Amino acid sequence: MGSDVMVVAEDVVKRYRKKDPLAVDRVSLRVRRGESLGIVGETGSGKSTMAKILSGLLPHDEGRAEFDGRAIYRRGRVDREIWKRVQMIFQDPYESLNPAMDVGTIVGEPLVFWRGLSSSQVRERVAELLDSVGLAPSVAQAPPDELSGGQRQRVSIARAMAAEPELIICDEPVAALDVSVQAQILALMNELRERQGVAYVFITHDIGVVQLMCDRIAVMNAGKVVEELDAADLSVEHATDPYTRRLLASVPTLPHIGNPEQRPG
Repeated sequence: MGSDVMVVAEDVVKRYRKKDPLAVDRVSLRVRRGESLGIVGETGSGKSTMAKILSGLLPHDEGRAEFDGRAIYRRGRVDREIWKRVQMIFQDPYESLNPAMDVGTIVGEPLVFWRGLSSSQVRERVAELLDSVGLAPSVAQAPPDELSGGQRQRVSIARAMAAEPELIICDEPVAALDVSVQAQILALMNELRERQGVAYVFITHDIGVVQLMCDRIAVMNAGKVVEELDAADLSVEHATDPYTRRLLASVPTLPHIGNPEQRPG
């Protein structure tokens, strides 16, 4: 394994119940530092289960799953250091933010838990993080239910960035948003990657998203990775698996990403 490889999954297996088909069936993947890997497939393909395994939210049953040479799970327990270095952004910004907290507390939690900052340092850093995702510092006093979907997802991104992770796993991060807001959020995530060197794993059913965001794409079907392609080769002509060809037959078109400095709706 080269030193640039951050995440290794090798022959990973996950079954939710004994009588069920395998949710993840002998999946092997690599994620390199600073790259963006897309995992695409239809609902039930196993891609979200794989995301939870790589982020330490779900133990796998067989195989090897490592981050920077360390087992993500050891003896059935997650290596908690992983949660500092690997963060996750979930699909639904209406469900993933605690409605009982204001935005400042939500974004500030990782700063206290992982970095041990004082109250004044947390307030200062929260303002910086909100600004970095295109939100005014005054948003820190607002509860999530006063924000739009796009604003909530920006808060989710700020919270993820607060821990200064090396990898962010994004499980359908724009699927619940309007198309115009999707473009703004994707532009922001591209900008953060360029500015801070964070790596991404993008989980999505949308080929258009991975074309915009990813260097490599792994296609999952029925729990298996059926094909891997460089983003530059993401076309029917280069695909060899029939399932991949079907996915590529109709690629949705997102509006131009635009200027990431444009403020959200």
